[in-house]
Amino acid sequence: MRIAGVTIPNDKQLAYALPLIYGIGPTRAREILKKAKLAETKKGSELTDEEEQRIRALAESFVIEGELRREIGQNIKRLKDIRSARGERHARGLPVRGQRTKTNSRTRRGNVRKTMTSGRRTLEKT
Repeated sequence: MRIAGVTIPNDKQLAYALPLIYGIGPTRAREILKKAKLAETKKGSELTDEEEQRIRALAESFVIEGELRREIGQNIKRLKDIRSARGERHARGLPVRGQRTKTNSRTRRGNVRKTMTSGRRTLEKT
């Protein structure tokens, strides 16, 4: 079964397969299955064509996949264009939402480890 260009695996339960779609998390997946009146434990291979159509219609009623990615990208571009603080953090590749950067942003800043040595210099003998 395909929804918004993503192939849903037939051997997974739908409650765990639907979150493979960008923009659908566990809560929204359960909500879709509840509205479609399907069991969360049902697998993709056990669905009838009518059930597939109901799930597809409910899932596509949300902003998902490419459209959501495009929207998020446009929001970030807007922040950069207006030169906001959040836009500057995005542009520099730093954490945006106020996280500590002195010790905890190794993946965003690169794995830079600074040693705790003081600035002592050895005096050269002349």
